[in-house]
Amino acid sequence: MTDVPVIETARLRLRGFQPSDREPFIAAMAQDEFARTITREGRALTEVEAWRNLAMVNGSWSLEGFGNWVVTLKETGAPIGRLGPFNPPGWPGFEVGWAIFPQFHQRGYGAEGATAALIWCHEVLGRDSVIHCILKGNAGSEGLARSLGSEHVRDWEPPWGGDVGVWETRWDRFIASAPYQRHVAARGETA
Repeated sequence: MTDVPVIETARLRLRGFQPSDREPFIAAMAQDEFARTITREGRALTEVEAWRNLAMVNGSWSLEGFGNWVVTLKETGAPIGRLGPFNPPGWPGFEVGWAIFPQFHQRGYGAEGATAALIWCHEVLGRDSVIHCILKGNAGSEGLARSLGSEHVRDWEPPWGGDVGVWETRWDRFIASAPYQRHVAARGETA
């Protein structure tokens, strides 16, 4: 079993799932606004469906040595979403995805957490290029991908349906992005 590394940013702590995360995530997945863009079902999930989804996402650490982190606020420890690498069989490539609870949108948490995840994937896994699978019309995630230096490279229709854009972030473009530059500045480093 792989120990899930803890990553800290200026405002966030990315950590592994804990039993106390079950209820906040099941509640979030019961909201159509949150679940429709990140699940195969494309809709709010029942408690059983949400549990299965959480088990699959969390199990990636054991099976692959990488996976999603729970995104928490450093100040309170409260979970506000999940993000990180994902690449199950049949996926169109090695992805870094994000899913921030709707009540925490528009605060820069997605960009801050995704930046830390991209750096980890580069430094630990040697990834110079990752994808982001974004349901078409999800303007928030498309904007976040653009801010990371990502470009839409193709479309993908998953076997379960849906119209997904595949975006690619390459390391050379990412390190020129505003989120990366903010991360470096917050750490007192030079780019």
